[in-house]
Amino acid sequence: MPQFFILLFLVIALAGCGQQKVVVSKESAGKKSSSSVIAEKSSSSEKVEESKPEEEKPFIDSRDGKKYKMVKIGTQTWMARNLNYNANGSKCYENKPANCDKYGRLYDWATAMKACPRGWRLPKNEDWDKLYRFADSTSGTDSPYISESAGKYLKTVSGWKDEKGKPGNGEDKYGFSALPGGFCDHDSRFNFAGCWAVWWSASEYDHELYAYNQHIICTDKVAYWSYNDKNYFFSVRCVKD
Repeated sequence: MPQFFILLFLVIALAGCGQQKVVVSKESAGKKSSSSVIAEKSSSSEKVEESKPEEEKPFIDSRDGKKYKMVKIGTQTWMARNLNYNANGSKCYENKPANCDKYGRLYDWATAMKACPRGWRLPKNEDWDKLYRFADSTSGTDSPYISESAGKYLKTVSGWKDEKGKPGNGEDKYGFSALPGGFCDHDSRFNFAGCWAVWWSASEYDHELYAYNQHIICTDKVAYWSYNDKNYFFSVRCVKD
């Protein structure tokens, strides 16, 4: 049986990547004309507008009336929170309803495959690849894809910390608002809420026993994949058809 940490060595290897230098040029001496100042303010305002996530009208799930913020990221439209539909084959972290309100529900794979409302679906590896590549501004064809930096851009700006209390928050640059909902293993043990976000992929691994899942953790900026038994319970993030 594959271990949950099948790709941990990849995360460790990627964690050593250095930060990029930021070079700031000095302004030339002398006063600026009023027209120059106005042009700069206008340009700065436009840049702020361009960097805002492209939000759409909230989606209301007709099955239970729950409302989901939506966000367009590149050519994809994602729910901006984890699914919280109470289906058979789902549970709250530590069986506490407050955790469902905070993180959404956890689902086994068979349930996850049919849990998204009409017009939405469980994303495949290719969907996650596209999201990660848009977030980290890279291109490529390898799939499933591991990003060295997408985790930083997709995590919320608060709510992430390791077991020692050290924060591991992100920038939430695109409005994806990833929260660390943890998971439940096949022995019904709950693990790592507050530090790990793990979502199911619709893509199966090798044969019918296993499926891919996607990870972002509090201790790093990477976004990566693994695979597990389909009877694990992970979060679900729906993408629009």
